[in-house]
Amino acid sequence: MNKSFYLLLLFSSFSFAQNIRFEGVVQDNDKAPLEMANVMAINQGTKGMDAYAITNDKGKFILNLKPNATYTIKLSYLGMQNKEITVITKTENITENITLESGGIELEGVEIVREMPVSIKGDTIVYNADSFKNGTERKLEDVLKKLPGVEVNADGEIEVEGKKVSKLMVEGKDFFDGDTKLGVKNIPADAIDKIQVLRNYNENSILKGVENNQDNLAMNIKLKSGKKSFWFGDVTAGGGMDDKNKFDRFIINPKLFYYNPKYSINVISNFNNIGELPLTVQDYFKFTGGFRNMMSKGGSNFNVSSNNLGISLLRNNRAKEIDTKFGATNFSYNPTKTWTLSGFAIVSSSVTDTETITNTNFLKPNSTEVASTQNTNQIANQNSNLALVKLSSLYKPNAYFQMDYDILSRFSNQDENNSLLREVIDENSNSNTENILSTRNQNPITINQNLSFYYTPTSKHIFAFEMQHLYQEEDPFYNANLQTQPFNLSGYISGQNRNDINQERFVKTNKLDAKLDYYYVLTPKSNINVTLGNTNSYQNFNSKIFQLLDNESVNDLNNPENKNDVTYRFNDAFIGLHYKILTGKFTFTPGFSVHNYSLDNEQLSSNYKLNFNRILPDFLAIYQIKKAESLTYNFSFNNNFSDINNLAEGFVLNNYNSLSRGNRLLENSIQQSHSLRYFKYNMFNFENITAFASYDRSVDAIKNRALFNNVNQVSSPFNSQFADESISGLLRYGRSFFKYYKASLSANLNWSKFNNIQVDRFTFQDVLITNESFTQNYNLTASTNFKDYPNIEVGYGYSVNQYPNDTFFTDRPNVKLDYFFLKSFSFVSEYEYFHYYNNDKSVENEYDFLSASLIFQKTKDSHWEYKASVTNLLNTKVLKDNSFSQFATSDSQYTIQPRYLIVSLKYNL
Repeated sequence: MNKSFYLLLLFSSFSFAQNIRFEGVVQDNDKAPLEMANVMAINQGTKGMDAYAITNDKGKFILNLKPNATYTIKLSYLGMQNKEITVITKTENITENITLESGGIELEGVEIVREMPVSIKGDTIVYNADSFKNGTERKLEDVLKKLPGVEVNADGEIEVEGKKVSKLMVEGKDFFDGDTKLGVKNIPADAIDKIQVLRNYNENSILKGVENNQDNLAMNIKLKSGKKSFWFGDVTAGGGMDDKNKFDRFIINPKLFYYNPKYSINVISNFNNIGELPLTVQDYFKFTGGFRNMMSKGGSNFNVSSNNLGISLLRNNRAKEIDTKFGATNFSYNPTKTWTLSGFAIVSSSVTDTETITNTNFLKPNSTEVASTQNTNQIANQNSNLALVKLSSLYKPNAYFQMDYDILSRFSNQDENNSLLREVIDENSNSNTENILSTRNQNPITINQNLSFYYTPTSKHIFAFEMQHLYQEEDPFYNANLQTQPFNLSGYISGQNRNDINQERFVKTNKLDAKLDYYYVLTPKSNINVTLGNTNSYQNFNSKIFQLLDNESVNDLNNPENKNDVTYRFNDAFIGLHYKILTGKFTFTPGFSVHNYSLDNEQLSSNYKLNFNRILPDFLAIYQIKKAESLTYNFSFNNNFSDINNLAEGFVLNNYNSLSRGNRLLENSIQQSHSLRYFKYNMFNFENITAFASYDRSVDAIKNRALFNNVNQVSSPFNSQFADESISGLLRYGRSFFKYYKASLSANLNWSKFNNIQVDRFTFQDVLITNESFTQNYNLTASTNFKDYPNIEVGYGYSVNQYPNDTFFTDRPNVKLDYFFLKSFSFVSEYEYFHYYNNDKSVENEYDFLSASLIFQKTKDSHWEYKASVTNLLNTKVLKDNSFSQFATSDSQYTIQPRYLIVSLKYNL
């Protein structure tokens, strides 16, 4: 394969060396250059498009053409008349300037834009999907990865020009609003006609001219004409065997879609036991449903934390076995031209088995020396039943008024059973081994509601009222069964054969955010924004710890320090003022907000109240260097408040070796943030550059004070007088070459310094601990996109995680081959190699993954498709990872799913 690839590169290089360079400038009658004009070369002999270009800011274009051929050069530009010229190539390069005549009608440019692989219209980039397909694509993700300037990560998140796409639509209708993964992984590639990237996107046209939308991106998928007003999709069914030749693997995956101008329906389901997880637990908790942080401009952050007990931390690539049942439906309906109803429902049930071996080193205060070590071998079984339901209503009778209502509900039922063998080694090398059993379960409920009104009586005055309500119930239960007694709790009965410790918790949250914005438009390039806002939260926290004795009786630990009955009220009333002005290439938005805070927590038969005022400034500056090149600076002061979980002073059992209690006297932290982003996207040579740097400094940050007894930890939060700091930087460069090649490189760096207190277990004196970590991630990829030859993508990733007592390295080269041949077969294979080691290579591991699939579809229009695939072809058993917490470093090894051989049949509607 390597020899073929080098021969292919040699052939391609030779071919391009024989190309004729046709270049010039597109201009108007006054000789002014036309930026972003579309230029396309049609070979009159083959009737195919051999080259295309979009002019740069100087109107320049370059086309690489074949020698001794006749071409029709088509040009279009918005507001100008289309033009066609004939060019005959010989063996010499050609230079010619082309003048377009004014007076064109916008619709006249439609046909050439439709044929162009990439075209620009205002803030919209349009990709012609067929121009980038080679026959091996099966879903939207496969197409997106071949587009210049577009990236898709492993979690299904889309980035364009270095910015995350926040909304995915099909035919202008939301596709599972708040997440792009379901669309990326399920929309059929053969249904896609155009992919539109909507820059400076704002769902509300009323606010588009007065808000800063430079970081907002949306993507809209245009369907082929044969897919509209017809059901389309596919149904897949397959089965196979594992590495022990046991025929018990299956997958059933129906996907149906229907779109017409009045309504749309999408149905996706997936039943399998081969490790495919359409919606992970992480996806569930981060699924926003389109809800945004409406108070982000206010300067205050009141974060409602989750009591998920760590259940959500499991990932499908770290599982030994996964059995999944998944179903989802999405709809949009227009009862009238002014009213749109939309929503979705998602249900997921999964059973996951994991096996993890972890080595954790607990550090001595301000030292790289190890105080104690914990080695664990854990086997876990997790059952997760998740549901998401959203309903939205949008009413817009005219261009001056809009009303939105959304409700998003989350329901889940999760439980996890763990069996763990633990070895503890103290600083004197004494070791102790025991078996620990634990159980976790929870049934949280979350309901988010949003109500918004937007009204502009005249072009000078705009009113926007937004209100969001959060209702949340959490009921986590934890049980640990140990041989040794981990903590000396008041009322605890020692001397039992086993130490059976339990805790029940119940946390209820009601949070209401309301905000009224008034915009006064001074001029077409400036406006004043006055904001009145309020955040009100009311929380209850109840918990108790109890012990199950050998005789099965219950010992309630009723001492006040072992239980919680806490009520917490938080209110933030504020007024904000911002002024936005565009002057030349600069946009400035200075502003500030004045806050009145009121905090009241009631526990232990007393109240603790706190009232204060604060002014929080912010500033945004944008330098629009060119149409697709900008530099943005952002500065803000933020007040960060903890919720009730850090205030409850009774003990909370987090884990079999971790006990914590809150601090009712906690105050807010103040965070100062600076960020600088540079962005450049050159349609002339499809070059995109993104650079980002940020600096954060937190004063009075909420940190932990920890007391260790060997590996068992008791902690409580406090406001640190020492500042925490972090610096992060990102550089990404990508470019397409000669239509067939795409390459990118990126570097991501993060340095952080944070402070905690560790109590000396001999003197019980507080010892300030200052730790620094430095992580580096580098990636390089290059790929081809030929129509008639095998295509290859090669990449190399290198990461460095530098912690106080050790440094971990990972080398990750990878290669992907896809080939469409004999007009019916598609072959795809991916290989990844990992080399994981620490500084002195006392920890070292090598593993690799290989997958392959072969698909047969008789013709492009055939309904039946046959597929044979192998996952984890090399039957790799484990993968490794490392992490760093405030007081320890961990190195983990996860048992993963074995080789699966699957044969499947797909029917395309």
